[in-house]
Parts: sequence; C-alpha cells; structure tokens
Amino acid sequence: MTDATIVNGPSLNGLALGVEKPGSFIFDYNVPQKDFRFQFMNSIKVLEKPLNLNYIHFRGDNRTILDGTLVFDSANKVSANHVLGSRGCKLKYSYVHEGLTTFEPSYDTTKNSWDFAVSHKVYGNDVCRATYQTTSKNLGLEWSRSSKLNGSFKVSASVCLADEELKLPKLTAETSWDFDI
Repeated sequence: MTDATIVNGPSLNGLALGVEKPGSFIFDYNVPQKDFRFQFMNSIKVLEKPLNLNYIHFRGDNRTILDGTLVFDSANKVSANHVLGSRGCKLKYSYVHEGLTTFEPSYDTTKNSWDFAVSHKVYGNDVCRATYQTTSKNLGLEWSRSSKLNGSFKVSASVCLADEELKLPKLTAETSWDFDI
C-alpha cells in the first residue's frame, strides 16, 4: 500500500494484493490497474549443483522473463536472464571473498557491454557497494543497512562520467520499516 491509500482516506490507489509460497510461487494483483504478475520458482540438480529457475510473467506488459542461477559453491555462482521475444541475454558471475566482499561482473549480449559491481559488508548489517555501467559510463556508490530492529535504509550517489563537464552526483535516500501484524 502507498501513503495515498491510508492518508487521504479509503482508496484503492497503490493497493496490491499478493499470495506467496516461498520457493514455489508468487501471485501479485495490482487493484487499481487490474493487472497481475505471477512467478514460479523451482530448483533442480545439475552435476550435483543446484540450479535455481524462475519464470516471471507480467500480464499488463505482456512480458515473460526466464532466469536461472547455477550455484557452484557458497562463493561462486553464474546466472542468466532472458526476456522472451528479445534477442539478448544478461550473464552474471558472482564471487564472494571470505564472506565479506562480493565481485559481480556482468555481460549484456544485447548491448555488447560489461557492467561491474563490488560490495563489502561492514559493521554487521551495513553494505557499501560500487557499480560502473560501461555503456552509460555511470558510476554509483551506495550505503545500505538492513535491520529488523531499527528499520532499513539506503543512501546512494551516482554520477555520469560521460559528460564532458563534471556534474554534481545525484543523491538518493530511502528508508523502510517492517511491521508484523
């Protein structure tokens, strides 16, 4: 629900209903748009390694996504993402070093480009992340915390290095709270 659903009185704006069985399926219904999304998840073994599969369909966009992740061990995994009807695919390798630092190079076959991300856990629940997108030459930095006790937040900055004139970074701050009813 959005704040408009509650603050401005009874309203269906921003209201979404969902049913989920973790690890099996998700069904979301957007009430004002009368639109739904469904996702099926499954896991199989390939050479004794788990292959996690996702099938996601958006009715309104008439878009279907196939996603798979092969987990070699706790530190190494490879994933692929394909939108049906498109010619491209996104491939990503993820390596976790000593449980604290994650390196994620990815390749987009449609754009024929590489993207890079590095994240590092600090102070338990905090994560610092840096990203670079080669096609747009966007550099991003992010600091996030995920805490059930104190809520979650994310502060991020991004700047386009393609511009001849160096501009101030775009700053964004987000926060969220989880409530058990």
